[in-house]
Amino acid sequence: MPKRSNPQAIILMGVSGCGKTTFGKLLKRERGFEFTDGDDLHSPANVAKMASGQPLDDDDRGPWLESICQHINEQLDKKKSVAVACSALKKSYRDQLRKLSVPPTFIHLVAGIKPIARRQADRAVRHYMPPELMQSQYEALEPTTDESDVVEVSVELPMLEAERQVLAAARGEQN
Repeated sequence: MPKRSNPQAIILMGVSGCGKTTFGKLLKRERGFEFTDGDDLHSPANVAKMASGQPLDDDDRGPWLESICQHINEQLDKKKSVAVACSALKKSYRDQLRKLSVPPTFIHLVAGIKPIARRQADRAVRHYMPPELMQSQYEALEPTTDESDVVEVSVELPMLEAERQVLAAARGEQN
């Protein structure tokens, strides 16, 4: 694994089922990043709300994003590079995550709603967020086109190509 003198922060973002955890594990395996699924940092109340079919609102997400920032900063303070899976659907959420001690790189895993619906139906392990909330995620997703720290990777590409692009983004290379 390559040694880095300066730790990095990568936010793997996108709707539920786009592959954030899969690509986070790739970064851990191939680049030595610490990986955390941001879903593991949700409060029990947030998990219960989503499990009951209710989408989270900004008031629910604020403390969750704060806990993600705290977790990332703790890893960075230990000089560890870290990747976190976090939907980061709205620009205001991404702006909150930009307040880290190291400027993060966002890797936006992009796919249409039909491929994501198929992925969710095929999941071996059921997520606490029901598929019925998928439409609300697409409705909440705000464009990233004017954000220079966001790299978009289509997860509709063949897996090896998507992996190549994610690894290139983590190295700071343009696709």
